[in-house]
Amino acid sequence: MNNPWIFPAAALALGAAGGFLAGKGSAPSAAASNSENLAPRTSSASRPASATAEGKRGNTRSRSLADIMHTPGQTDRIQALINFYGGMTPTQLEAEAAKLEDLPMSERIMASFLLFGKWAETDPTAAMAYTQKMGFTGNFIRPTVLQAWASKEPEVAAKYYSDNSRQFAMMGMMGGGRGMMGGGGAATIATEWARQDSTAALAWAGTLTGSEKGSAMTSVIGEIAGTDPKKAAGMVASMDAASQGAAYNDIARKWGSQSFTDAEAWVRTLPADQQGGAMASAIAGLSKDNPQLAAEKVAALPAGDDRNSAVSTLAQNWSRQDPQAAAAWLLKQNDPAAASSAMREVMPNWVSQDPAAALVFVNGQQPGDVRDSAASAYIMSNSKSAPADLVALATTITDESSRSRSMGMATMRWIQEDPTAAKAYVQASDAFTTEQKDRVAAGKSLWGGGARRGGGGVPPVGQ
Repeated sequence: MNNPWIFPAAALALGAAGGFLAGKGSAPSAAASNSENLAPRTSSASRPASATAEGKRGNTRSRSLADIMHTPGQTDRIQALINFYGGMTPTQLEAEAAKLEDLPMSERIMASFLLFGKWAETDPTAAMAYTQKMGFTGNFIRPTVLQAWASKEPEVAAKYYSDNSRQFAMMGMMGGGRGMMGGGGAATIATEWARQDSTAALAWAGTLTGSEKGSAMTSVIGEIAGTDPKKAAGMVASMDAASQGAAYNDIARKWGSQSFTDAEAWVRTLPADQQGGAMASAIAGLSKDNPQLAAEKVAALPAGDDRNSAVSTLAQNWSRQDPQAAAAWLLKQNDPAAASSAMREVMPNWVSQDPAAALVFVNGQQPGDVRDSAASAYIMSNSKSAPADLVALATTITDESSRSRSMGMATMRWIQEDPTAAKAYVQASDAFTTEQKDRVAAGKSLWGGGARRGGGGVPPVGQ
């Protein structure tokens, strides 16, 4: 079972988790669920190598979804699902789809993108038709079906998309994957098509109109740039002027990670108004392997959004290797706004490597935006320190909105671990409003309903 869509679909599914559950109970029942044996029968000769290896380990092939979900080990569980769905007919897959709504969220997501991905490879029109009966949930499943279909039959998938474009309107409005829900249906098809035939994919993208044309062509060119940025660079001229900037930046980023010298020389040949964004992208690509050189290059960029973006990406990549050096470099930029934004990228990596040193850094900063950003990111990414210590740190944040969010996160964690101590602290503290104290005393979240003080960001804990 060839599944090139698994990892992109996984990212999409995780990003859409909240909305995915909104449709629980809306999936239709399968008409043939009582007429066919749901356990697939395959000969040993036709089983994939991974399944054969499983047999050699003495495991028996799972006969039901429930069996699989009791398999120890997440990787083995995923492989068992691949084997389980891999030999099914479209009718059997439809019957299994009706069972997914009974699974917990994480298991439901995992099983769904595997099942619908396989279904799309065997009977994509039936899989698409099923998503139309799933209510709002279908909007989150449809991209998986489209991507799996395009990975096998991009031309046929493209025709279906063109004939039924309104079915995929939500792909352009919801998060997940690259851009907004993978960048839209046209971009999804273009990417998969380019992996098989970039010339045909680019020709198809050129027949589209509006923003879809730009995103599809950018996807094709971006796919080519991953292996041949010089070739990709020569294709940008065929794009509309309004879409060229995104393509230039994508090429520059990928080229910069492969050969910054060549990328830099190419960027200098671009129109003057495109050079800033492209150079910032090339530096961002360079920073993956050589953040020190990238730091030298970013100094030449003019102040503005392009430079701030490069600074943030550079700081994030550098912090994976040496967070202390990355943070020190940020402070030397004499740009509090850029440093404050980038600190949100540095601190999680620092906390995961050395939380004590990260805290020393936070406490060593003067009150202001940079310290607020560092403290908030420290709290949000810290799962090791005592919640009481995190609450105390949160109270020192000067920005009201950031302080409220950080205090809420730390307090909710504390209530989960030690509700008695947490409630006592809240009641004695002047940092909480009377309303918040009353809610915590009643065992509720700090915020009532969906209105959360300071803009929210912390999921309420139930009574």
